[in-house]
Amino acid sequence: MEKINKFYVIAGLVIAFGLFFGVITYADELDQKTTVTFSAPIEIPGKALPAGTYVFKLADSNSDRNLVEIFDSAGTKLYATVQTVPTQRWEPAADPAMTLAEQGSGKPDALLTWFYPGCLTGHEFRYSAREEKQLAQARQQTIVVNSKATNSAVQAGD
Repeated sequence: MEKINKFYVIAGLVIAFGLFFGVITYADELDQKTTVTFSAPIEIPGKALPAGTYVFKLADSNSDRNLVEIFDSAGTKLYATVQTVPTQRWEPAADPAMTLAEQGSGKPDALLTWFYPGCLTGHEFRYSAREEKQLAQARQQTIVVNSKATNSAVQAGD
């Protein structure tokens, strides 16, 4: 009888640990944390970021899943909190993807969209009506952030 009770205790612990680690993995997907390295300056709504490594993630908000926070590479200094709108794509990708618009004339490329791996819904960065019209006519490039080859980093703007 004692062996059966030990079996249930051990089985319960194994299940509990499995659920615990499953929750941790899910938590990473909730904030959609993505690390990206840009080799040239990049424009986001309201400001330009110098070349460097940045952490993009959703703000910790239950009411608004469209606030994107942009941090330094260590995730300690907040550079911007940007309001986005949901946008769709036809097929999910295995790695994060970002779309940039080339502005030319010495201006940095503008960040248009960010998609987390496996998601059909992404985040579209909103600019002023005048800027949006110009960006819609600009050459656009989607960059896949290859997490296996580059440790969740992409070289953009080369």
